Amino acid sequence: MRDIAIFSGSAHVELAEEICQYLSVPLLPSRTSRFANDCLEVQLQANCRERDVYLIQPLVPPVQENLVELLLLLDAARGASAARTTVVMPHYAYARSDKKDAPRISIGGRLVADLLSTAGAKRVLTMTLHSPQVHGFFDVPVDHLHALRELAAHFQNNDLTNTVVVSPDLGNAKAATAFARILGVPVAAGAKQRFSDDKVVITDIIGDVAGRDVIILDDEIAKGSTVFELLTRLRERGAKQVRVACTHGLFSSGALDRLQAEDDVLEVVCTNTVPIGKEKRVPKLEVLSIAPAMAEAIRRIHNGESVSSLFH
Repeated sequence: MRDIAIFSGSAHVELAEEICQYLSVPLLPSRTSRFANDCLEVQLQANCRERDVYLIQPLVPPVQENLVELLLLLDAARGASAARTTVVMPHYAYARSDKKDAPRISIGGRLVADLLSTAGAKRVLTMTLHSPQVHGFFDVPVDHLHALRELAAHFQNNDLTNTVVVSPDLGNAKAATAFARILGVPVAAGAKQRFSDDKVVITDIIGDVAGRDVIILDDEIAKGSTVFELLTRLRERGAKQVRVACTHGLFSSGALDRLQAEDDVLEVVCTNTVPIGKEKRVPKLEVLSIAPAMAEAIRRIHNGESVSSLFH
């Protein structure tokens, strides 16, 4: 079997190191430098020839910088005669650009998928895409994991006898239903309409939330516009205590501080698919690690074993 070689871009080195610890392999060095004209250059500082190369790089802010660095990492691995190069991309930011819902707009999710395969990606390992159809934008195999097990394991320590899982919209209802099934609780969903990046309206909640504790489940939280709109509707319908859960905790524009200030929000739970600096941490925040799941997927891919059991 080919040797394994794991490199990381600069977006989330801590996660890459944790994944390598679970695999008991070293994180190999790479160098990213910047020329005077602002162009990037990447060098893989370990042998790649005929090796199974994994490049770990979530697309997180600054997204464009990290995307170009990832493309250069792919090109460097291809030029170094890697046998197969797999992109390990815990967060695919451009997955939100998945449809043409206005005239003359780009579909970034498909374009960036094409860029990755053109640059040399032979396989992609990712987690909780914004919508399932993004999987089809790639013309290379995609292993699409989720964090429902990790999130559910955290909440199973609580008394859930009077709890309901609430999806902010119908698009996330399938994931919320699977999550609720794991926890053994009912599910509800918001009727949401998005008007802009930070303007959403939830007109109704489908399901019974009156007098119940709530776990809000979403794929990602950035500014938190959807969560705060949903909190308003939940209060109007008599919901009690609220816990907020998501896979990708981007938490921009002071979203965590605002959630910390909400008296009925007991905790905010996310995973470490994206880095969350110490300056963002608040007492209510709990960050779960997805490194074991990503490491197990890498191990199975490398050994030619089935990865499908990790999807369900």
